Amino acid sequence: MLALRLPPEIEDRLEALARRTGRSKADHARDAILEHLENLEDLDDAERRLAAVRSGESDTVPLDDLLSRYGVAD
Repeated sequence: MLALRLPPEIEDRLEALARRTGRSKADHARDAILEHLENLEDLDDAERRLAAVRSGESDTVPLDDLLSRYGVAD
């Protein structure tokens, strides 16, 4: 369970969206939180991978090698 207080302008926008779409404010808030969480997790993963490449713990693969490996035409 999560309870949060939103500024009135955000609450008003969320309420208006809920009325227009016929979905609850909670549904929209849950979707927004999940999407943002996925973005943050992707960013964290990318930053960790970049750090591994920069530190020499991981190698990169040239794009041409990937294209040829997976049969993707230019």
